[in-house]
Amino acid sequence: MTHDHGLPLLRAALQAAERGWHVFPLRPGTKRPALHGAKSCIGTRPCAGGHVKWEQRATTDPDRIRAAWSRAPYNVGIATGPSGLLVVDLDTPEHKGSSDAPDGAATFQALCERTGHAAPATYRTRTPSGGHHLYFTAPAGQRLPSTVEFLADSVDTRAWGGYVVAAGSTTPAGDYEAADAREAAPVPGWLQTILLPAPKPSGAPSVAVTGQSRRYADAALANESANVARAQVGQREATLFRAARALGRFVAWGDLPRSVVEQALQEAGESAGLTAAECRSTLRSALNWSIAHNTSRRNAA
Repeated sequence: MTHDHGLPLLRAALQAAERGWHVFPLRPGTKRPALHGAKSCIGTRPCAGGHVKWEQRATTDPDRIRAAWSRAPYNVGIATGPSGLLVVDLDTPEHKGSSDAPDGAATFQALCERTGHAAPATYRTRTPSGGHHLYFTAPAGQRLPSTVEFLADSVDTRAWGGYVVAAGSTTPAGDYEAADAREAAPVPGWLQTILLPAPKPSGAPSVAVTGQSRRYADAALANESANVARAQVGQREATLFRAARALGRFVAWGDLPRSVVEQALQEAGESAGLTAAECRSTLRSALNWSIAHNTSRRNAA
């Protein structure tokens, strides 16, 4: 039987499920999953056939939700991947533990402006630290990634492999509240363009092969420049931004000179119909970010 102090959390879980979002219990008063991990799994139901992770166990079934939340006043987690969601997490300087850290809302707003779009209106929650989660419905059949500061400083995304804490949950730092309860809007096309990886050039050698990273960088430059040049109206700024982010790592690693990348993408952007000033502004900010965040070469297969 559900205790009275757990009723608001049960309602929060059911309300999320009514929106089609898959929920699972978080430990009371925390952001950590309440379900057991792989190391402590003893192989009984529902793990009789192998360990079942929280992402797989998340549900919209009201009977399962009532049964789970009758046991304890669990906070509510939303598994973003199965829910068909992409959630943009805008952090605050306080959350980063430094007053010098950038504000996620401000850096995301700047990103929207650089790509020529207004900040999208959608379902939004306010976190205890004063940050915000922006909820978007992901395109059917596309597995958008969870990212950490890929879009901008203090801006993360939660999709497949990630989760967020639902409105109605509470922690010692405060409550998660619905700041805008409208329906979640579809992921804007420009944001989807930035997050989706470009197709790899056919026959491109792996960066894991010693001595071949320069060849791969040259192929990536040609591929990304072609993507920018053929970008359609409404996607041009985002395609240029994503290409600069992708190629900035090769500049940081010494595989491509920055001037070569800037010239190639500048020409591609202008051929797609962007002005020279629009290209320069987007390239400068995107390359600066990528170079700063890729100072050491990552192993890749």
